[in-house]
Amino acid sequence: MCYVPANVYPMLRTRTLFTTEDATIVGGAIELFQHGAIGIALVILIASIAIPVGKFLAIAYLALTVARPRMLDGHHRQMLYEVVEYIGRWSMIDVFVVAILASLVQLGNAANITAGVASLTFALSVIFTMLSAQAFDSRLIWDQSVTQKDPVDAE
Repeated sequence: MCYVPANVYPMLRTRTLFTTEDATIVGGAIELFQHGAIGIALVILIASIAIPVGKFLAIAYLALTVARPRMLDGHHRQMLYEVVEYIGRWSMIDVFVVAILASLVQLGNAANITAGVASLTFALSVIFTMLSAQAFDSRLIWDQSVTQKDPVDAE
């Protein structure tokens, strides 16, 4: 629920002497792309769009395959879980960039950068995915679904 507002509302608000501009994650990446910073734009799109969506899908897949037939074996699902766990610690990079920009660009009345509403919702989205990955019991990947049969009476 937090990921949608993180991509709809502005992540940064840049105020210069005469103008105020709001930038969403995708809008900021497009603007960087138009100014020739293709590498930075790709990093932002991958870190802010592709990785969070991939984490959502991976966690949902792992949660659904615990009780249902599996397309991947246990080793591949365990590897997927470990990738989600590893990426979780790097997911806050966007929030850190916004915080650094907001603290560095404070030129009084000439220029000012502040964090937008999306920075909070994006941070919450990352925190919730990290908590959901932590709450997932990876031992369930290895549990076999054993059908229980009535015990045979030896008498």
